[in-house]
Amino acid sequence: MSTSRGGAELAKAVEAAYAAGQTDYYLEPLALEDAEGNPVGKVKDGDQVIFCCRRGEREIELTEAFVEEGFDQFDRTYMPNLDFSIMTMYHEKFKNLPIAFAPEKVVKPVAQIISEAGLKQFHCSESEKFAHVTFFFNGGENEPFPGEVDTCVPSPKGIPFDQKPELSLPEVAEKVKGAVEENYDFIVTNFANGDVIGHTSNSDAKLIACEKISYYVDQVAHFAKDHGYVVAITADHGNIETLRDAKGKPHVAHTTNQVPFIVLDPEDRDVQVRDGVLCDVAPTILSVLDIPQPAEMAGESLITTPDFHGKKMLLIICDGWGYGSKDDNDAIFLAKTPEWDALLEKYPNSRLCAWGEYVGLQSGKPGNSEAGHTNLGAGRVVPQDDVRMDNAIQDGSFMKNPVFLNAVEKAKKNGAALHLISYLTKKSSHGCIDYPLMITEMAEGVENVYLHIIFDGRSTEPGSAPALLAELDENLNKLGRGQVVDGVGRGIALDRDHDYEKVRKAYENMVLGTGTRYR
Repeated sequence: MSTSRGGAELAKAVEAAYAAGQTDYYLEPLALEDAEGNPVGKVKDGDQVIFCCRRGEREIELTEAFVEEGFDQFDRTYMPNLDFSIMTMYHEKFKNLPIAFAPEKVVKPVAQIISEAGLKQFHCSESEKFAHVTFFFNGGENEPFPGEVDTCVPSPKGIPFDQKPELSLPEVAEKVKGAVEENYDFIVTNFANGDVIGHTSNSDAKLIACEKISYYVDQVAHFAKDHGYVVAITADHGNIETLRDAKGKPHVAHTTNQVPFIVLDPEDRDVQVRDGVLCDVAPTILSVLDIPQPAEMAGESLITTPDFHGKKMLLIICDGWGYGSKDDNDAIFLAKTPEWDALLEKYPNSRLCAWGEYVGLQSGKPGNSEAGHTNLGAGRVVPQDDVRMDNAIQDGSFMKNPVFLNAVEKAKKNGAALHLISYLTKKSSHGCIDYPLMITEMAEGVENVYLHIIFDGRSTEPGSAPALLAELDENLNKLGRGQVVDGVGRGIALDRDHDYEKVRKAYENMVLGTGTRYR
């Protein structure tokens, strides 16, 4: 007979939160309590913690709260004897932590090549995608290269993103125009709306976002063209173009659709472009700037003619903007986007593959912003963390990973708890519930294995958390160990906008059990 391992209790608390108007993405902290009203399974000094997410920019702030001795964003008690392991290296500041899958850095990304050529470059986006035009585009480097200026425009705070579909795009557009006037040799910018709003279930907001992107892409592209820039417009993956899934429910995830590549030539010559993949963009940039392509880059320029002989260049990345079905399920098709339509009609354009093996992911898997920007900047297909981890699962090396084994052994030796910060989804660029389940299976002999749930709300269907928790309960029962002890929404725990008030809520729930109590 199966028994609950905390999933059923948390599911009931989630249902109550749904009834109060909350959604998976923004679920406020929930904490299990015992019969005496004490919180269960809280992180204590001397325990073992494994952060079972694999991405990067969204995991930084919560990791800081646990591991940084001089952390001052909110009051918390530093735990010097807490062992905190991470799946991948979220930031160079964590290079001394145990890292289960240490990074493979890109050798000579395009930003480095531009820097070594002595040219000036400008990277800009709003904060929701800032890491993508810096850390990921630059091949895993946190610091700008010499001659590179990085500018971050804050994304809206304090309101759900779908309540302001334009996000901070007008401000980003002005920053890019300013960089054009300052005559940077290369400019790269990310327009975040297609992905950020595409992940919501608000169809009206998606149409507005498409209209805003259409307008500002046109404004910025022609402004740069008029100032002598070659302009390339592309995307990192698809998302917003698909409104509903096969069941008729709101589509809130990435797609496997091709993405555009449009070129504006300031001299209006007969430019010829070809179809390709994202890693062909970096060689295209070097071709326009008239910089020799290094041997490390395997891609080829998408512009077949003519030669540009050292023009300045602007690259606009429309995040989550793919080619849709051109019917009533296609947000870009339905929205009023005359500027976008005119760009496709007037200027040479082609299609790029931005998913699966084309960007270093598993075959057929939708692309994501990390893979997209990494490949855009690398000039070659870069194997992504999920491929490395999936390969480790398939060949059995995941359960032999020394970082996991060491954490389990220390928990047993010291009689300490093993805490797994667990992402409740089956398919996300940030992680998978399979990871904590496999580590739980490894943890034979550990008396207390606690799972701290982060609800997804993007790669999962809205309202699916209770069913996923029921399945998690079932799997933990099969293993005979592990207990679900709290939960919080991704929009709170995985902040990337320096909103440490959100992070504080998640941290204190895991350490003190300060969320809404349930039993």
